[in-house]
Amino acid sequence: MSIYVKGLAMKLTPLLAVFFAVVLPAQAADTAPLTVASPESVGFDSQKLHRLESWIQQQVDAGYPGMNVLILKDNHIVLQKAWGYAKKYEGSTLLSTPVKATPETLYDLASNTKMYATNFALQKLVYEGKININDTVAHYLPGFADRPTDKIKGKDTLRIVDILHHTAGFPADPQYPNKKVAGTLYSQNKATTLEMIKRTPLEYAPGSRHVYSDVDYMILGFIIESVTGQPLDHYVEENIYRPLGLTHTVFNPLQKGFQPAQIAATELHGNTRDGVIDFPNVRTYTLQGEVHDEKAWYSMGGVSGHAGLFSNTGDIAILMQVMLNGGHYKNVTLFDQKTTEAFTRSSSADPTYGLGWRVNANASMTSTFGMLATPQTYGHTGWTGTLTVIDPQKHMAIVVLSNKPHSPVADPHVNPNLFVSGQLPAATYGWIVDGVYGALKR
Repeated sequence: MSIYVKGLAMKLTPLLAVFFAVVLPAQAADTAPLTVASPESVGFDSQKLHRLESWIQQQVDAGYPGMNVLILKDNHIVLQKAWGYAKKYEGSTLLSTPVKATPETLYDLASNTKMYATNFALQKLVYEGKININDTVAHYLPGFADRPTDKIKGKDTLRIVDILHHTAGFPADPQYPNKKVAGTLYSQNKATTLEMIKRTPLEYAPGSRHVYSDVDYMILGFIIESVTGQPLDHYVEENIYRPLGLTHTVFNPLQKGFQPAQIAATELHGNTRDGVIDFPNVRTYTLQGEVHDEKAWYSMGGVSGHAGLFSNTGDIAILMQVMLNGGHYKNVTLFDQKTTEAFTRSSSADPTYGLGWRVNANASMTSTFGMLATPQTYGHTGWTGTLTVIDPQKHMAIVVLSNKPHSPVADPHVNPNLFVSGQLPAATYGWIVDGVYGALKR
């Protein structure tokens, strides 16, 4: 159900609302909680937003499983809506009564875990002086070093900043839990996985290019655990999410009080891509409440720096507002504006890479950020169909959560990673982002 609510209109006229937004000091606005307001009160054309809503519904009618979208601007939530289904299939069988998605539905964030768990933890620890991004990885993870047989050297001097920029030299996906692919690096045990990461050979000389790698964020997760002395999920849930009042942002939600019906389902036949992939202990049932990512589930017990976090749009709205506020929300300070800017600043080698965050620095990011977002906009995507867009210039943010893999594979023998839903325009996030920006009057 759409939340196009008048917010404070029952207590304040739009004129007074504008007055308070302009006259109150920035710090007062930053410490205020998010409120719900009408789109018009912050400069949107409601009719154009309605057209975007209709377009998303058309995508669901065409086969996209489910989607939740939330838009916030100037400290107000102006749209929060769910389309489609949290669960549409059981295996290959289309359910006679699919489970509808609601604004409270939890989604597997996939690689948005990198931002809302790992980056938030790093930004907090850097702000507190407990981590220096110019330190070497070996400073925090003993035994992280080159081996005599490594053809490409450089692990000994790799810094955290190199990892964050995805210039460390690691392959994109060594597939640790798949013995046929991983070979001697095979692991389905967290402690063993850390040792296999240390042994993973570099594919290119560090600093010579950018290769987006899950291994990078697995390493960062281990660093956070080393520094804090806590499992990653315990640290972020206790020190970030709980202080912010978040109630639906967790790793391994089925182990923490949530029921499957509260969570969007993903792949229909486990990790088999409709039966063409097999490896030891591979799941074959429809995934619901278990992280889809293979390395996170099999090799890391569901908790990893690169994947595993679940959340809903209401909680993500607060995390996005933390970034827009420069590190704080209400009476909670996680980090500061200096840290926020440092992590979202473009790399000199590739301006689309910040420290973990991706930046809308050139046309190569159009599929993610569309054509209308400002160059200062930053965010991230996730394989399951999740998107974060944060625009500090317009003080606006968008989150898209969906369960794109909850769909048959188009042709598992040609491309096992292309789902039927992935062939629809909604799978290219830029369409939605442009719809939001196109609805702005100013």
